[in-house]
Amino acid sequence: MGNRPNLLIILADDLGFSDIGSYGSEVETPNLDRLAREGIRFSDYHDVAALPEVLQDHGYHTLLSGKWHLGYKDGFIPAHRGFDRSWALMPGCSNHFGWEPAYEGGEAGRPKLPGHMPPLYLDGDRRHRPEPNTGNSSEGFYSSSYYVDNLIGYLQARDTDQPFFAYLPFAAPHWPLQCLPEDRDRYKGRYDDGPYALRQRRVQAMKDLGIVSKDVHVPEMVSAGTKDWDEMTPGEKKMSSRAMEVYAGMIHAMDREIGKVVQHLEDIGELDNTVVMFMSDNGAEGAAMEATPVMGPNLLSAIDKYYDNSYENLGNHNSFIWYGPKWAQASTAPNRLMKCYSTEGGIRVPLVVRYPPFSTKYQGGSICHAFATCMDVMPTFLDLAGLSHPNPSPARPSDKAPYRGRQVYAMRGKSWVPYLLDGKPAGGAVAEMQAIHGENDRPVGWEMFGRAGLRHGRWKIVNQPVSDYGTGGWQLFDLQTDQSEMNDLALSQPAKLQEMLRLWGEYQEETGTVFGPPVQWGPRKPIPKDHIGGDPTDDQRAWMRVGIGERLHDL
Repeated sequence: MGNRPNLLIILADDLGFSDIGSYGSEVETPNLDRLAREGIRFSDYHDVAALPEVLQDHGYHTLLSGKWHLGYKDGFIPAHRGFDRSWALMPGCSNHFGWEPAYEGGEAGRPKLPGHMPPLYLDGDRRHRPEPNTGNSSEGFYSSSYYVDNLIGYLQARDTDQPFFAYLPFAAPHWPLQCLPEDRDRYKGRYDDGPYALRQRRVQAMKDLGIVSKDVHVPEMVSAGTKDWDEMTPGEKKMSSRAMEVYAGMIHAMDREIGKVVQHLEDIGELDNTVVMFMSDNGAEGAAMEATPVMGPNLLSAIDKYYDNSYENLGNHNSFIWYGPKWAQASTAPNRLMKCYSTEGGIRVPLVVRYPPFSTKYQGGSICHAFATCMDVMPTFLDLAGLSHPNPSPARPSDKAPYRGRQVYAMRGKSWVPYLLDGKPAGGAVAEMQAIHGENDRPVGWEMFGRAGLRHGRWKIVNQPVSDYGTGGWQLFDLQTDQSEMNDLALSQPAKLQEMLRLWGEYQEETGTVFGPPVQWGPRKPIPKDHIGGDPTDDQRAWMRVGIGERLHDL
């Protein structure tokens, strides 16, 4: 295999921009801070043929241990998408201690509500069930610990003649917020002064570290249907602060487990030959689920029936909590809003990269302010491994090429290697922000729930409904001077707005993006059998009928 590097992606779930120590957090994350000291922090990182498939085809040993959330059916599970070995949480979230209430009526009585997803795990293509950790003990099952121990076992058992690609996607710190009592209590009292004070401390720390500009502004927090901090009773503040303590404990635990992986790589002499990337999948989750129309009352009723959310029990296996929009905006500041929004708070996340061969300019705790996205990871890895994509240079972005019996699109991202390894910025770059994605490159777009955004160089347009803290039309921002998206230039720079709208139209045509009115909450309707992706609820139920150690098609 020559000198191909090993590749390791570590993914946090719903981690905010400033939630780790090297990005200004008070949460103790010494292992991630070490990676940052010895590597690079990105300040402007944003969240097909599958990467593991291509690497697998070229001699990489491919491993996954953690959350999947990319399909339940045969052909879509990790074992069928390029992973030689996999142990995966299939739904978007589940109890971190592997516990389930005894629902009346069994599986058919499971509440159809967020978070009430089964502890559905697959070992390869067979169903697995961990032993529930009802003692909240460090000796029992806890998601972050189990994922890491399992991955280390894979690494110990591998053929050392092969380079490896390992994917370690944590389910933390996604709700339900749960952690070991000792991790929660480590942060007792740290958040008693509330989310506004926390945000102020975090932003100042980021300024001092050079993560954000000294003159960055901080947008107003939105309440999203919840009480403001000053409106809460002392008892409500106590419960809210406790939820934040649990959230911090989850991050602390995740960092401890990451340290085990890093130490193992160091022990076997592979750390400096491994590209380690740590990132979050999106901004912090600030949903006020109790305030959601239709769902909120039903959710609270289910929690009252099956869980114990008393103060002393918060964070334990049989609690079910989240921390709400104010704490989330403390995590995402100075970026505006949070997960599910097309503003920076929803899509700008921490990224730490450690790989000694990268330029000395970007080592030893340096900060890279170049705009980058998760779509860049695959071209970067393939570049470092000396491999090509099965559809490397189509005549048009929408053209496809055959691969593994299907048609695949080309990659839209850009390799970081020319800049980080060779120090060569992109064509047309006039500032570090444009060093990877320059003025001559295609734009990057986002769309979700009727909220959209498009980035090209320093410029970004955003469209969010009035009900979602937008104007109902397109806004224009200069992110080089206005990271917080507080100064809308749509009226003062109409020519630039029209140019960006033209690029948005091209982006829609190339990607097939459908942009329309936001999703309306209401009673759940049956999903047609031929619907793309199928019905995830039905798919989960199908797997829950499978015996432990059996495959889906064994039914």
